[in-house]
Amino acid sequence: MSNSSTLDASAQVPGYASAHSSSAAELASLKIGLRAALRQFPDFPSPGILFEDILPIFADPALHESLIRSLELHILEAYGGQKPDVIVGLEARGFLMGPSLALRLGASFVPVRKQGKLPGPCVTQSYQKEYGEDYFQMQEGAIKPGQKVIVVDDIIATGGSAWAGGEMIRKMGGDLLGFIFILELEFLKGRDKLPAPVYTLLSGQA
Repeated sequence: MSNSSTLDASAQVPGYASAHSSSAAELASLKIGLRAALRQFPDFPSPGILFEDILPIFADPALHESLIRSLELHILEAYGGQKPDVIVGLEARGFLMGPSLALRLGASFVPVRKQGKLPGPCVTQSYQKEYGEDYFQMQEGAIKPGQKVIVVDDIIATGGSAWAGGEMIRKMGGDLLGFIFILELEFLKGRDKLPAPVYTLLSGQA
């Protein structure tokens, strides 16, 4: 059955359309509050950069809850109610929301860290930064073959670090469902590098 046929059939199920509409309305409302909470700092950390500060979201328990609920709603809608087995958070701001989201979804949380920060045997992946090469690591066995995985971080810029996370998931045999970010620097086209669907919660900087 094609995807379009599946969607048509689902739309005929009693209550499906109203549930979808309700979730979409809730998500839209939550996103308005989250976007309004962000602060902008021109010329930080260097001239010409407009820095989006997400930390006010985590300073307010109601906004923090709104963020986790928004991500949960997106995942349940985008994957047809299929929940991930693992949430992978990229260093460092992926650690702010990854564990809470994993707990909400009944999934495990796995961190991706800079080289040399994790104990024991690790899987390593290099990636390109603006001024050279860097390395990410995950602990061996943190993801089991066939586990469904979603990667989260605060922002996607060039996409190099997220790509590295996806490569390590692939090496361990994980099933990469997608990438989720709060914001996106769209002009850098980082999503074009990534091997799975990309979702940005809030509108980015075009």
